[in-house]
Amino acid sequence: MRLLLILPIWLFSMSLFAQESTVCSLESRERLEGLLQEFSQAELSAKTSQDLILEIGKSFLGTPYVEKTLELSGEEKLVINLMGLDCTTYLESVVAVAQTIREREFSFEGFEEKLEYLRYLNGQNTGYPSRLHYFSDWIYENQQKGLLKDITKEIGGETYPNQPTFMSENPRFYPQLADLTLVEKLKEREALIKTRPYFFIPKEKFQQLESKLETGDLIAITTPLKNLDIVHVGFAVRQNGRIHLMHASSVSKKVEISTLPLSDYLLGNKSQSGIMVSRLILP
Repeated sequence: MRLLLILPIWLFSMSLFAQESTVCSLESRERLEGLLQEFSQAELSAKTSQDLILEIGKSFLGTPYVEKTLELSGEEKLVINLMGLDCTTYLESVVAVAQTIREREFSFEGFEEKLEYLRYLNGQNTGYPSRLHYFSDWIYENQQKGLLKDITKEIGGETYPNQPTFMSENPRFYPQLADLTLVEKLKEREALIKTRPYFFIPKEKFQQLESKLETGDLIAITTPLKNLDIVHVGFAVRQNGRIHLMHASSVSKKVEISTLPLSDYLLGNKSQSGIMVSRLILP
């Protein structure tokens, strides 16, 4: 009964900050502004990019895992939800906060701009197909924007046969894809993704290469499933000489740092084949 009472209040608060192209709850906005205010008073010049990502990422530890927060009906909106995160929205939110802080904006509008630039093709929300739905595409496009570098190949990665088609093959899982013209646009995007070279580090070889990773690196976990590219994402965190994963976990239902080193985490999951590694380029 408590959930039924809370839900309408949450929906009402979401509408308070629903503007022309952005949806954000009052709670999320307050959390963001509090975080930005905290960093505006900190000495940032001595903080490395790794320090910044780690601090921001840790500030969300314990936040509930909530999936499909971006899948609202109707016209595509920039959804900002910091009270419930899935693995991708967690990663995007941390990166956007870091970018905002590095540019010393410390404003909701600054974060909003950075998040849209990360999440959408050419940095602009022009509708549902413009969202970077496949994370391998997200990596490629944000590298083109100069926001990160995919370092997978240079640290020992192997060719990854990347041909994702899951969304166009399963439109029933996405309310927006009831519009068949959007399915066709996604097929075009999937066809483009197939034309690029991709690399990954097989999980069996990761432990011998993990010394080349740094805290704050973006980790994208690949899969042996032929119609998907990436099944999970998070940040590398070095603890006691080993790389762990800071992520929004669908298993523990919260943001956490993995108890197991990433190598062991991968080896224990049959749906995961390895990782792609990207390094942020912060101002």
